[in-house]
Amino acid sequence: MAPVVGIVANPVSARDIRRVVANATSLQIADRANILLRVLAALHACGVRDVLMMPENGGIRAHVERGLMRARGSGASRGEDIYPALHTVSMPVTGTVADTHRATAEMRRAGVSALVVLGGDGTHRAVAAECGTVPIAGISTGTNNAFPEHREPTITGLATGLAVTGRVPPHIAFAANKRIDVSLVSGANGGAVTEMALVDVALVTERYIGARALWRTENFRELYVTFADPEVIGMSAIAGLLEPVDRDESGGLMVRLSPDGTCRKGITTLNAPIAPGMMARVGVTDWRRMPAGVAFVPEVTAGSVALDGERELSFTERDRLSLTLRDDAFRTVNVAAVMRHAGQNRLLTGTPVPVTSAF
Repeated sequence: MAPVVGIVANPVSARDIRRVVANATSLQIADRANILLRVLAALHACGVRDVLMMPENGGIRAHVERGLMRARGSGASRGEDIYPALHTVSMPVTGTVADTHRATAEMRRAGVSALVVLGGDGTHRAVAAECGTVPIAGISTGTNNAFPEHREPTITGLATGLAVTGRVPPHIAFAANKRIDVSLVSGANGGAVTEMALVDVALVTERYIGARALWRTENFRELYVTFADPEVIGMSAIAGLLEPVDRDESGGLMVRLSPDGTCRKGITTLNAPIAPGMMARVGVTDWRRMPAGVAFVPEVTAGSVALDGERELSFTERDRLSLTLRDDAFRTVNVAAVMRHAGQNRLLTGTPVPVTSAF
């Protein structure tokens, strides 16, 4: 059966207050469509002939279809086609993140071999919640892009195409990823809510959800991360500048934060990039490793829970909150490993690697 690749590009992503208070890049609809055209051309070059795309009312698909028509017009005389056939998931459009959840679930049921995702940490979290065993190929177009790696979309498309067509062994093509499961049991009625985060869970003293996005550091109290990379933007940058933790190693990091960034006894003052162009002074009281499979109960008794930079849940003193990191929770396309394998084995030249004679 020929592989089909799914495309998730929700135009409502990357719209939060950090776009105003920070200096985040704002990709226009035409820019996102151009990214997809690059991905589609690379997928076709690897032999992918069909792509399934989520529906939306923001205009991304319309721009993509115009690009496909222009390409067919310019190549018609030569009988060329450089793009796969584009199909759309049949589902209603709400203009919310619910579209991302439903489209991902529908594509998984349709049997796609991989999902190319345009967005930031929040969009990728929504996809990971529904993708099951289908690997994700992330392209960073959001506000905070700690999870999706920054890379030219053409290369991401090439790696995805090589992976799903079986030209790269699965143990090289796909990588395991971590997540943090959040469990909140209500003290009032015993009801339970479970959520997940791909990069970080932050506990803040504000009890209201409000504008969702985190940017006021005086309310930060505890931070839990799946990986700590000093080169990323967002809450996880705080952990990364304290003790780096790689994406491919087991476990994460837990950090306790002070009410302000004042340097006093027992507090480390850290200057961290919590949003694009936004540096914030944060006080750190202590930090330690977060082993996989161990439930952590926060010291914070009331406030709200932010998942990958956005407040999603509120809790009170009567509620029970716990956080558990899971290794090998979902898969992604290992773009770097795939392209290295492609180069070492000349996969894009059609010429086999010569056998080196022994001396």
